[in-house]
Amino acid sequence: MALIVFGALPLALLTLGLPIFAVLLCATTIGIAYLGEAPVRAVHTAMFGSLDSFALLAVPLFILAGDIMARGGIAQRLINLVMSLVGGIPGSLGVATIGSASIFGAMSGSSVACVAAIGKLTLPSLERSGYGRVFSVSLITATGVIDVIIPPSIPMIIYAIAAQQSVTELFFAGIVPGLLMAASLAGYVMIRAKRRGIPSGTRPRWAAVREASRGAGWAVAAPVVILGGIYGGIFTPTEAAGIACIYAALVSVLVYRALSWVQLWRITLDCSVLVAQIMIVVAAAGAYSWLVTTSGVPTRLIAAIDAQAMPVWLLLLVINIVLLLIGSVLEPPAAILLLTPLLAPIAQQAGLDPIHFGLVVTMNLAIGMFLPPFGLNLFASHALFGTPLPQLYRGVLPLLALYLAILVLITYVPAITLAPLALYR
Repeated sequence: MALIVFGALPLALLTLGLPIFAVLLCATTIGIAYLGEAPVRAVHTAMFGSLDSFALLAVPLFILAGDIMARGGIAQRLINLVMSLVGGIPGSLGVATIGSASIFGAMSGSSVACVAAIGKLTLPSLERSGYGRVFSVSLITATGVIDVIIPPSIPMIIYAIAAQQSVTELFFAGIVPGLLMAASLAGYVMIRAKRRGIPSGTRPRWAAVREASRGAGWAVAAPVVILGGIYGGIFTPTEAAGIACIYAALVSVLVYRALSWVQLWRITLDCSVLVAQIMIVVAAAGAYSWLVTTSGVPTRLIAAIDAQAMPVWLLLLVINIVLLLIGSVLEPPAAILLLTPLLAPIAQQAGLDPIHFGLVVTMNLAIGMFLPPFGLNLFASHALFGTPLPQLYRGVLPLLALYLAILVLITYVPAITLAPLALYR
């Protein structure tokens, strides 16, 4: 009966269209009432306890920093710089889009923010250069999920909290997979551009690079300060998020003069609405996770899987399929908070490294964000750029196949994610 309450009931409520926080609270309340595991008032304690985390403070701060960078001219200057460096290669504008999104991800950690910021700036140029609207929007949609992998990543922070792992170690482990995704996408764009005769941009000239570098110097310094401070042990990821906000605000207002203090305040108010939406999900998921753990469901689930004598490779395959499907209907933070109490003990029982498993979970949920038909980035791109969803579904398929190939590689070759940790551990 417990599996029905914690599994079938949330799925049924999601199908009815309830918000994810309501789904989690209903499942928790019904679970307490039916199973008699604890008094109902324990829900309040679990909810507020899940928010009482210093590491969790990094989430709203990185969201705010990313929004300021997107509206404060930092993203535009990054694109100009990357374009000045790769202008002479086939598919240079597409490669510049990927490179800019990757750098933006190293500053904001928000996928949808990346799609909005980079997409609005590059889509007109991509269309004019002959890439076609459907492919251009598909590329922006798929490129945005790199931000979920490249540190600092908001889903990684939430997974670290839910699974009680090190945020910094997860960030280290995400470097190579994120760069591998970006390089693979760039290679595909270059091959496609060469086959279709899409003209290359202007070859890099020292004067143009120097001019772009002068304008983008403060923008390029942002990821250096954020990630350098984290990996250098100068400050924690949460402190880095606060520094990113201050840095983005000062550069946007005082250096680039792209924002006024009034506009900065409005951006902060806009972000507070999004943060509230995320935090209510985190609070509800905290109560759900607490009840799932105390009810003994993970232990029984592990026992059931052990009874199947399932080899590790098959177990990983099943987990990947489940995560991809769930990631296509739930945002990564919500999916992580929902599934981590169930999957983390299974991974531990199978002898999987918790950091490697965290990257597998994060990558699956990132890919799920543009997995047809319900991926969040697909709907975001449809709303932002007006591309019909059926066309967008077809457009992302080659990019989806590329991501899935990388996912298989990361899943079954743990050294790709764990090798950078040797520098930290």
